[in-house]
Amino acid sequence: MFQLYSIEGNRQKLDGGSMFGNAPKALWEKWFTPDEKNRIELACRSLLLVSSEKKILCETGIGAFFSPDLAARYGVEEPSSHKLIENLKALGIDHQEIDFVVLSHLHFDHAGGLLPSYEEIKKGNDSLLFPNAQYITSKKAFERALNPHRRDQASFIRDLVEKIERSGRLLLIDGDSHPIGKNIEFFETNGHTPGQLHLVLKEGENKIVFCGDLIPGTAWVNPSISMGYDRFAELLLDEKKSFLEKNLHEKTLLFFTHDPYTCAAQYEEDGKKINIKNPLKEMKNFKLTSLL
Repeated sequence: MFQLYSIEGNRQKLDGGSMFGNAPKALWEKWFTPDEKNRIELACRSLLLVSSEKKILCETGIGAFFSPDLAARYGVEEPSSHKLIENLKALGIDHQEIDFVVLSHLHFDHAGGLLPSYEEIKKGNDSLLFPNAQYITSKKAFERALNPHRRDQASFIRDLVEKIERSGRLLLIDGDSHPIGKNIEFFETNGHTPGQLHLVLKEGENKIVFCGDLIPGTAWVNPSISMGYDRFAELLLDEKKSFLEKNLHEKTLLFFTHDPYTCAAQYEEDGKKINIKNPLKEMKNFKLTSLL
């Protein structure tokens, strides 16, 4: 039996038009109020699973590795401190206690938290965090990070990918595999980026799905909304529609990594429209177990 927690890392701001690539501003500004640079606030949230035997962390967020100029460009909140590490400590958990770090993909806002803060890196402390954990991602996602297309090359941290590969603790998922527990499954999607890996935890009739960038938040549950960052937008929309239809009549909790207001929610269909129900409003450290 796992105890589940929503853990926030450093927040960021990205261009609203890019986050809602095929939706006009007249629509998405009803959901998000952009700043003077047209950026919207986004969480970088992790899902923590704790049992008597292991601790599993899904995602590490953007972290605090950016230099001050890049941190300002991406609107990183409190860039001088690594908020994920601080929030784990608030639960009494040191990053060295984590057994597995599951990375849906290796874009900097999902994997950057593996690196220490910029100040620590300046001091020469540039070793990967979570030193006793295996780093889990899909084979396709890792290959993409090693050989990105020029369209998404800036989304990856080259030094980080090489550090992960050299760590000797990289576990690549290729096909059906259950390396960290019989109640935990994985599936891949390819519309946002090739090989995006999604963790699914089943507890009896209930399950929680780490949505990653397939569904970054409640606004993206809409089957017709995609991001400008999606590599294959039409494929993503098809994958999302299929996923939502498959899980509609099950007791499924969607976990959102980027929604600034809601960490998780269930959903229902009203005619042809998908509606969010039972949204869990954001808290920095929030226990989810009672919902499963």
